[in-house]
Amino acid sequence: MSVRIRMKKFGRKHRPFFRIVAVDGRRPRDGRVLEELGTYDPMVPETDARALLKGDRIAYWIGVGAQPSDKCAVLIKKYGKDGVCLEAQKAAIERLAAGRKRNVPVAAAPAAPAAEEAPAAEAAE
Repeated sequence: MSVRIRMKKFGRKHRPFFRIVAVDGRRPRDGRVLEELGTYDPMVPETDARALLKGDRIAYWIGVGAQPSDKCAVLIKKYGKDGVCLEAQKAAIERLAAGRKRNVPVAAAPAAPAAEEAPAAEAAE
C-alpha cells in the first residue's frame, strides 16, 4: 500500500477548507483516510496562520514511507515539526486570537455587570 499525505477538500462553494490526511494512494481525493494530520484554511487573512499541522505524526508517516503531495510538501517544510516558519506561525495565531478578543459583541459586555449588581442590591435589603 502506497501511503500519500495530501489534502481532503471540505467547505462549500467559494469557501474552501482542507484537512491534511494520510491516505492510501489509490483512494479518491475525498475518500477514507488513515489519519488526519492537520488542517489548511486558505480563507484565513494571516498567511502564516492558515496551516495547523501535527508535526510528530507527519514525521512518523514520512518515516514509514508516506509521500507528500506537492502542496503538502511545501506546508510541511514551512510548518512541520522542524519548519522554517514556526515562529511566524505562532505570532500570526496570537494576532488572530487578539483580534477575536477585541471583537466582543457589544450586547454581551453590559450583561455581565448587571448580573453582579443584582446580588449586591439583594444583600443591602
